[in-house]
Amino acid sequence: MGLFRRVARARLASLVIRRLRRAGFADARYHSATFSVSFTLAGDDVPSVLQLDALFAQRPRGRRRRVDRFIAGFLRDPGLPVDWHAARPLLRPVLRGVTTPADVTAPLSRPALPFLAEFVVVDHPETMTYVSVDNGWGVDAEEVFAAARANLTGATLLGEATEPVVVQFVDDGDAYWASHLLLDGWLAGLAGQVGGVPVAFAPDRGTLLVTADHSDHLPVLFAQAEAVYLASPRAITPMAYVSDADGRTVPYEATPGSPYELCVRRAQALLAAREYARQAEQLPLAAELLIAENGRTRALWPQDGPALLPVADEVQIGETIRPWCEVVPLLTEQTLTPPRWRGESWPKAGSSGG
Repeated sequence: MGLFRRVARARLASLVIRRLRRAGFADARYHSATFSVSFTLAGDDVPSVLQLDALFAQRPRGRRRRVDRFIAGFLRDPGLPVDWHAARPLLRPVLRGVTTPADVTAPLSRPALPFLAEFVVVDHPETMTYVSVDNGWGVDAEEVFAAARANLTGATLLGEATEPVVVQFVDDGDAYWASHLLLDGWLAGLAGQVGGVPVAFAPDRGTLLVTADHSDHLPVLFAQAEAVYLASPRAITPMAYVSDADGRTVPYEATPGSPYELCVRRAQALLAAREYARQAEQLPLAAELLIAENGRTRALWPQDGPALLPVADEVQIGETIRPWCEVVPLLTEQTLTPPRWRGESWPKAGSSGG
């Protein structure tokens, strides 16, 4: 091994040791032969070992930040695997609201469905830990997502339904049924078991409901999904989902005039309102999103100045209500998820802009 490489490895190890000692682990030691750092966690009789190869393989720029996040993540959950070989079989994908969980630092995620994102977790018998962007495993994000999806059971149901039925998947903590909606073709494959084109609901992390489109069960499930979604501390979405022509899960769309049209619009509005409310908890100037008649959404622009408006059907200030299309030309789009638009002042009567 060349001198430059040995020095670079020693510098990285020194950085990791400093972070560990700052966290209270005075016995942190570097082992050059195995390129690892050992330290003893409280209550343990034997030291834990951090292999540094994956961290070293990543580009030097931003290394201090990655080390900080990696160490912090490991200390939050000592069971977090420190290398890709150990982590891969434990990964699972999860559907969550797009707003980043408050207790997670820089989680690995990507858009999945409107107001929902796909995250990756490490699944332990008693705990579930979100995977961060800087996980230290030395593999790219696509490989992490692919491995997580591959670890789902992809279970199929036996038997055939002679008429539309409701199938309820109850999660015991290991099945990740709601996450199966991320698997291409999985939902469509339930057609024979539910008696028609499958329509799915995942109102919370422990519940997945599937029935056939245009069945008598569908309106009931819209109502049931809404009730579970609003009551559950582990809510995901009140919306309905189907498979598109490529087998990908997409939101259920009701044809105009359909008896399900209002159900669909209300479910969309409920999900948007909750995600915007979660975002507003961490965002100054965030305007509120309300649900008006017939599932229409309404952004409330405060009268005292600038506001970050959620995308809505209409905008209200005081007693005045205007369609979104009339107000948006006067706004500036922001780089936020879920999306918001900034307005500096409420447009006066007679002002131009669309």
